[in-house]
Amino acid sequence: MYCPVCNHKDTKVIDSRLSQDGSTIRRRRECFKCQYRFSTLEETEILDLMVVKRDGRREAYSRDKIHKGLLKALEKRSYTNDSLAALIHSIERDIQKKRKHEIKSQEIGEILMNRLKSFDKVAYIRFASVYRAFEDVDTFKKELEMLSRNKKKLSKKKVSKKRIKFLMS
Repeated sequence: MYCPVCNHKDTKVIDSRLSQDGSTIRRRRECFKCQYRFSTLEETEILDLMVVKRDGRREAYSRDKIHKGLLKALEKRSYTNDSLAALIHSIERDIQKKRKHEIKSQEIGEILMNRLKSFDKVAYIRFASVYRAFEDVDTFKKELEMLSRNKKKLSKKKVSKKRIKFLMS
C-alpha cells in the first residue's frame, strides 16, 4: 500500500477492525518513511462472474452498474452513503450465495428488487417500473396494491405478536 502523502511503498498496519455487518475491514496504517497515518477499507470483490444479458451476450460483472441503477432509483430520496454501501453488499452477498460463474441479468434484477423493496418502497417502484417495463397505469397500480397488501400483512403480524406478549405478561 502506497502512502497517500509521500508515495512511499512501505506502510504498516497498526489496527484492523471489522465493520458492523462484517462486509469490510478498516485498516489503520502508518508510512515507514514520513509516519503519516491513514485508513483503508478492504472489501470482497466479485471476480470471474459473467452476466448473461437478455439477448445472450455475456459481460463481466460490474458493481458500478448496480451502483448507478440504485442511484437512479434513489434520486431525491433520503439515504446515507453507508446505508447504500450496505445495500450493495447485501445484493452482492445474495449473488455470491448462488455460487455460479454465470448469472442471468434477470436474476440480478430480481435480487436487486427484493433488497430495494425493504430499503425504500418509492425507489423499488421506480426501479420496478423500468425493469419490468410497466406499459400502462394498470400494471403500475397492481404493483402498488401488492406492496400495500404486503405492508398490511406485516403490520398485522407485528400487532398480533405485541398482543401475544401483552396477554402473556
